[in-house]
Amino acid sequence: MSQKLTLVMAQLNFLVGDIEGNAAKIIAHIQRARDDFKGDVVIFPELAITGYPPEDLLLRPGLYSRVRDALNKITLQATGIDVIVGFPWLDEDNSRYNALAHIQDQKIITFYYKQELPNYSVFDEERYFSAGNTVGITTIKNVRIALSICEDLWFPRVMEKAKSENAQLMISINASPFDMHKREIREEIMAKRAQEGNMPIVYVNTVGGQDELVFDGGSMALNPNGTVQHHAPFYEEILEVVQLSGEGSLSITSARQAPPMSVEARIYNALVLGTRDYIAKNGFNSVVIGLSGGIDSALTLVIAADAIGADHVEALLMPSRYTAEISITSAQELATNLGIKNHLISIEPMFQAALDSLATEFAGLPPDITEENIQARVRGTILMAVSNKSRAIVLSTGNKSELSVGYCTLYGDMVGGFAVLKDIPKTWVYRLVDYRNNLNKVIPQIIVDRPPTAELANNQLDQDVLPPYPILDAILELYIEQDETWENIVAKGYDKNTVLKVIRMIDRNEYKRRQAPVGVRVTQRAFGRDRRYPITSGFLTGQE
Repeated sequence: MSQKLTLVMAQLNFLVGDIEGNAAKIIAHIQRARDDFKGDVVIFPELAITGYPPEDLLLRPGLYSRVRDALNKITLQATGIDVIVGFPWLDEDNSRYNALAHIQDQKIITFYYKQELPNYSVFDEERYFSAGNTVGITTIKNVRIALSICEDLWFPRVMEKAKSENAQLMISINASPFDMHKREIREEIMAKRAQEGNMPIVYVNTVGGQDELVFDGGSMALNPNGTVQHHAPFYEEILEVVQLSGEGSLSITSARQAPPMSVEARIYNALVLGTRDYIAKNGFNSVVIGLSGGIDSALTLVIAADAIGADHVEALLMPSRYTAEISITSAQELATNLGIKNHLISIEPMFQAALDSLATEFAGLPPDITEENIQARVRGTILMAVSNKSRAIVLSTGNKSELSVGYCTLYGDMVGGFAVLKDIPKTWVYRLVDYRNNLNKVIPQIIVDRPPTAELANNQLDQDVLPPYPILDAILELYIEQDETWENIVAKGYDKNTVLKVIRMIDRNEYKRRQAPVGVRVTQRAFGRDRRYPITSGFLTGQE
């Protein structure tokens, strides 16, 4: 007997903790999936009712009564269409589960608890949840369907159980965060599971920014041979219809492929989405950025304009006695290109006042990094004053290379509510600027071509104290991303003294990174959730 099924993948952006708001959004999309798309079932992502990840909100008992109320409201709306939705659940024995429900005709007919709990990288689900152990099998229009949640399909066990139960289709709900390599990894693993189970997989992912995490969407449907037959777009909310049919064995009959994206395009779009959602979800309407005429602040400014619109962005140019005229004119040109209001506020009076106040304390001591840091902190004070007065969030502009080695000033250029480039190495800053300028050239070429400089002293260049950025970033990649020892890094052809200098700078600047604002995660070892090192440590590199 021929079987047909119309599924609607609800790739949506939820706000963590907004249980009632998320429920209202789910209900609205149930109605759309039923009335506008004629779906047999609408599928929402992992922990859709609370948003992902709720973190220690999951330890608050009051959360679960609100989740139950929200689930009851959603259940009453499940008429004329089946609903699959994810949420946290507190069982009768007070065990917490990462759960989903299949709702049919205003009744929950199937509960399923996630079995494989990720506890690595940005995930710590074992802190919150117990693991389920029963197979989730349900039926829609005589199609026998297996249910799973995210990590369940990164291992063979759940698919093996589904196959042994004669499932015809696997539905997987997900909150899978972005990193620059995640698309290929997801598709490779899902293809393997589909082949092992000899059944289609419908994989529904969430989308949106949540603190440092970005969820890039990219929901998909794979045929039993592992080919991706239907791929939803990335970085946008959408209801995506997937058609299946067959006799016994089902195949996906609808077809759509998301446009190919370069890795630069993926990262840039993740930065824009993460920035937009952090600003909006935290109740801000505008941002202020210190614009120096350098490439980092230029890229941050363009991302902010793309994220929330140029009308909601303000740039402050804060020159000192060491600022070159070309820095001012190129920054102004960039702001003009984007249509962003900008103001010039010299830091010289405040800097000189600080030097005068400290003259006795500094008497007989030569100028050093102290005077450089005072300039950075004056700028930080100005940015935060404008932020407080205008209720605009400060976006800090430092990159991962600088933060890695501490080439930044605590309470100075590190101030801000969100660090857009926190996980972007300097060499990638140039690649992203090239990508954005290829869309339409807004960043003046002089900004790209000038040697990097902090302009905190006469004739200062980054390369005076740091290796050239291609060398620095290569060492950072090996030590931070790959956890290589200094001996192995040297064996790859890098100068021993340079390697040891860089690694010691990384190790001794953990205290700065702990005090940095959050920023978008794009690598697999971002500072914060991914890489957690002690500040106080006797583990000295070079004595391993």
